[in-house]
Amino acid sequence: MEGFFETLSKNEFVSVCVRSPRILRSKLWHAHIDYEICLHTNSVCFQKKTSSVRRRYSEFVWLRHSLERNALDIEVPKLPPWNPFFSLSNTQLVTQRMEGLQEFLQIVIHTPLLLSDSRLHLFLQSELSVLCIEKCVQGKTRFTVSQAIQRSMSRYDSSLVDKASCDSDSESTSSSTGLEGSLDTPMRGSPIPFFDSTDADPDSFSDS
Repeated sequence: MEGFFETLSKNEFVSVCVRSPRILRSKLWHAHIDYEICLHTNSVCFQKKTSSVRRRYSEFVWLRHSLERNALDIEVPKLPPWNPFFSLSNTQLVTQRMEGLQEFLQIVIHTPLLLSDSRLHLFLQSELSVLCIEKCVQGKTRFTVSQAIQRSMSRYDSSLVDKASCDSDSESTSSSTGLEGSLDTPMRGSPIPFFDSTDADPDSFSDS
């Protein structure tokens, strides 16, 4: 029986991909990029075997801080560093950041102690804002972690999430429901949307 479970464990896989950077612009002309996180697995550690959510850099920063705070002596992998010269229209910089975010997640999901953190699962498989993720993990929402993951599809389920209480934070603008000012015209020869600006890194953790 022990050999059976060892074989089962060896046959499990978790694949995560960070792709499709998208530029979003708020009503105040402030822009940021979010990225699609696609996860495919047969692992019993995950409730959904396939999922897709969109997250921005500042949410990754929050996730790393949260994992580090709860990881005891485990070293949490580094994120691609904040760059004061980051430009939304620079495809090389955006691609480098995207690849760094994917590498970060690949290490995290293959670290058992980090994988046991409910914040990570909600980050990867729900569209809850980081504020609502924290409330959910602390038991301050009227739904459980499991319910949030199971009922999170391409949009929030209005019967599940009370936006007034959970998504009043500024990070809620990064959900995949999109914004009025989203830009979906790609650069020629590139999957990255074009934005004719060179704003200093709008995806920093302290942005609004």
